[in-house]
Amino acid sequence: MVRNTQLLYPQREPAALRPAATVLLLRDSEQGLQVLMTRRSATASFVPNAFVFPGGGIDPADALAHSQSTRRASQSDLRLTQAIAAIRESFEELGVLLAHRPDGSHASSADIAAMDRKAPFAEQCSQRGLTLAGQDVFVLAHWVTNLDNPRRFDVPFLVARMPEGQEPVADESEQFEPVWVSASQALTRHAAGSFMMIFPTLRTLEWLQTYSTVDQVLAACASEQPLWNSCPRGGWLKGQQERFMEHDSAYGELMLTCPDGQMLHTLDWQSQQAVPLLKNLMRLTAPNPGFMTGPGTNSYLVGDSSTGFIAIDPGPADMDHLQRLYAAAGGDIRMIICTHSHPDHSPGARPLQALAQAKSQTPVPILGLPSTDTARADSQFTPDRTLADAEILTLCGPKNTDPFCHSLQVIYTPGHAANHLCLLLLEDGLLFSGDHILNGSTTVINPPDGEMNAYLDSLDRLGAACEQHRIEFILPAHGHVLAEATKVIAKLKAHRLQREAKILAVMQAQPEGSLDDWVALAYDDVPERIWPVAKRSLQAHVDRINGLYFLETKKACQT
Repeated sequence: MVRNTQLLYPQREPAALRPAATVLLLRDSEQGLQVLMTRRSATASFVPNAFVFPGGGIDPADALAHSQSTRRASQSDLRLTQAIAAIRESFEELGVLLAHRPDGSHASSADIAAMDRKAPFAEQCSQRGLTLAGQDVFVLAHWVTNLDNPRRFDVPFLVARMPEGQEPVADESEQFEPVWVSASQALTRHAAGSFMMIFPTLRTLEWLQTYSTVDQVLAACASEQPLWNSCPRGGWLKGQQERFMEHDSAYGELMLTCPDGQMLHTLDWQSQQAVPLLKNLMRLTAPNPGFMTGPGTNSYLVGDSSTGFIAIDPGPADMDHLQRLYAAAGGDIRMIICTHSHPDHSPGARPLQALAQAKSQTPVPILGLPSTDTARADSQFTPDRTLADAEILTLCGPKNTDPFCHSLQVIYTPGHAANHLCLLLLEDGLLFSGDHILNGSTTVINPPDGEMNAYLDSLDRLGAACEQHRIEFILPAHGHVLAEATKVIAKLKAHRLQREAKILAVMQAQPEGSLDDWVALAYDDVPERIWPVAKRSLQAHVDRINGLYFLETKKACQT
């Protein structure tokens, strides 16, 4: 866990959550699938003037109305309460009533007209012999309001079919202008500035626009579990506030820099100045963006003014970049570590060492693992000292005790390169993953210096180390910080094995095929322009498959 002493900003307690429920009322039309939306009052305390789905807070009475509602056998008490709250709110705000008469027909316009939207809801339904249609309301997603918002809600987004024969009529106090609209139309109007919506609504509509009928949506929501759970986080991008969900590449970095959800961190990629991530951690991205490097190679500085700094992956031999890295450390670089020898990681080590030693009274060693004879010609690297697996490198301030120490533990992780290593910042639960784990793509395994068995074994080692040391964040050499380290590693390994199973099936279907034949089938889910690079990892998988087949054959012969 990150030490509180290293967080960049004073933390504040988020506002308490209020339980609520929202429902997407859907219908099939000649124009396709449509959803009912309505505009909130201009004086509303939460998202005024925004177009929303009907819904609101859950009342205690909603939980007391279970006996007045139908329910599915698999529908929990909580889900039924949420469904009843959504039914009630739809009635109060828009005069839409998801209920059935004794003969099983939908509540009629006459039933609705005879009811008072401001009077106790369940009691009125009971008096008219109406049964609430809780079993017809399904959970789609679970949203929790951003941590930085002063009014926060814990709210399921539910879905239901619009009852036949009813028309929405806004209450003209909380809701106005009910409108039937397709998801794509709503998104287009929002982009044009005429249909304001908040982030969860936008993301939900992005999901909805991939469906064509109400039946398809209800089938997708039949599991009783939300299709996603999200508490969005915000940051600054291109001068604008932007929100991100958990699967977005920037989410983990916002968790690290602003754990309490304050919108303070800037996410733009730039190479002119170091970006503080913690008080003892800075990132400077080299100006080498490209197809293989993404936004550029991340150089990291670990330490502070009292301890000096360790530079991780100085990057290419770009003197402007190295001068900026040196300046960000205040000229006090104590060690330089290269995670591996590739040309976007290690060539800057010697020039940076020369800068650091020009004013230092002690040597500034370059540390890492030497390249092997399998390394490419542009990936030759010889450190001043070879690091040992599990070795710990420590920077300490004058008091020589935590929180004045920063300790990096070495983990030998061949796979992407034969001399690849990763580093754990033990006091703060951080993993510097080099190219072994990236944000936004899987790393390339390029034989012979790259090897798939070693890569998968190294993932297992990293996963075990993250569990042992409670590592939460991964700092890759390319891309933003990743959160939930153990889940990321497990998902990455599963992805590799799924890809390998697909490759094996292709090889079995076309045993005489070439790598070009196989890559087009095994990587048919990625753009064709990526196939030349994917072919390198394909070769690594083929080598591993052939090796496993040889071992199985040898074992069979021995028995």
